[in-house]
Amino acid sequence: MSENAKELKKALFYNSENGAETMEDGEIREADSFCAGYMDFLNRCRTEREAVAYFEKKAREAGFTPFIAGEKYAPGSRVYYNNRGKAIILVTIGRRSLREGVRINAAHIDSPRLDLKPNPMYEDTELALFKTHYYGGIKKYQWTAIPLSLHGVIVKKGGEKVIVNIGEDAGDPRFVVTDLLPHLADEQMKRTAPQIIRGEELNILIGSRPFKCDDESEKVKLNILKLLNEKYGIIEKDFLSAELTLVPAMPVCDIGFDRSMIGGYGHDDRVCAYPAAVAALAATDPEVTCVTVLTDKEEIGSEGNTGLKSAYLRYFIEDLAAMEGLAGRDVLAKSECLSADVNAAFDPTFPDVNERRNAAYINHGVCVTKYTGSRGKGGTNDASAEFMGRVRTFLEDADVLWQTGELGKVDAGGGGTVAMYIANLGVDVVDVGVPVLSMHAPFEVVSKLDVYAAYRAFSAFIAY
Repeated sequence: MSENAKELKKALFYNSENGAETMEDGEIREADSFCAGYMDFLNRCRTEREAVAYFEKKAREAGFTPFIAGEKYAPGSRVYYNNRGKAIILVTIGRRSLREGVRINAAHIDSPRLDLKPNPMYEDTELALFKTHYYGGIKKYQWTAIPLSLHGVIVKKGGEKVIVNIGEDAGDPRFVVTDLLPHLADEQMKRTAPQIIRGEELNILIGSRPFKCDDESEKVKLNILKLLNEKYGIIEKDFLSAELTLVPAMPVCDIGFDRSMIGGYGHDDRVCAYPAAVAALAATDPEVTCVTVLTDKEEIGSEGNTGLKSAYLRYFIEDLAAMEGLAGRDVLAKSECLSADVNAAFDPTFPDVNERRNAAYINHGVCVTKYTGSRGKGGTNDASAEFMGRVRTFLEDADVLWQTGELGKVDAGGGGTVAMYIANLGVDVVDVGVPVLSMHAPFEVVSKLDVYAAYRAFSAFIAY
């Protein structure tokens, strides 16, 4: 090939770049340092409630105050809105009028897990167990025979709230979903993969020692309830007004001899929420008002009053708009949003589900996904060419490592994000997030360079 052809190909062809080859050593060290903070966050925050408490504390330390509807905030003012302890909005008022719109970074902070049923505790054959109902899309067989921790809240009659976090600290007990030994699993292994473990078989082992007293039945369950009553002051009926969740009790860690990746639970989507929040906390004097939404319920369709199908974001923007005597719809019509959600990283072990030219790759940076959905773009926002052009411009002007990718082949499956719910408000939206290996598994994997690229992308969006 002639030298001229090589130069022409470099100028005209599109190829995403491997940041490990193109980034300076100093920037790679910055990425690793940034990810140390992310890993600490991921170890601390296993649920959306814990993430909201974490970011509210960080916001207060950074000078944010609770938002008060009807107040007029000057440029540079920093406010937040906590939606029922399960979603949070961080805002820094910009120098320009809200008439020109706002910049929205939106990520979700819920992840697939096992939720306790309202009446969960039972005893069977001298073992005490919890019944669960899984939350979000999971491969159920992945949740057996791994250590689990218990997180959440119990609200007792009268309103007293008990915070539960068991299984994360050294010396804490842990819990487990049991599975059959291979020697006796012939019939089980004849089931189709989604049925190898059924939903009603995701039962949590919580104890085996009976209460030593008399000839009553269910003495193991009684002993467990006695322990819980002594520690938390609860009775069985208090489970009816509780939100309790089982998540993997595995610490976040480096992956690979080169420590280039991070393994852990909850990357989807806290791997986007953390960089978006850090970018928001660093934005002290933006030109355009920046709004960072960390929301709940995405994994089950964004339903409920803490999910983005509800009106809480729209109402919040309306309250902001009222400061300048504007209609909320007029502010939203001029606004832009990065829907900060993950995409599937190309896995060479399972290449057939991807179309290689339109797949996301580890270490190639944050992934801009024009549309998600499935089969014929069903259930998606499809970003306009004009907005894609603006996104390209600010990413490249800021020298952000980025790539593009679809969520699998056209008829292979697909998925959705919060993008379409924000687009329905009249906002220009595109998905921008970190590629993930083993997405929705109890232990997911991401690249440190991609996490850092996401932070730089969200910062560039606020600043452009």
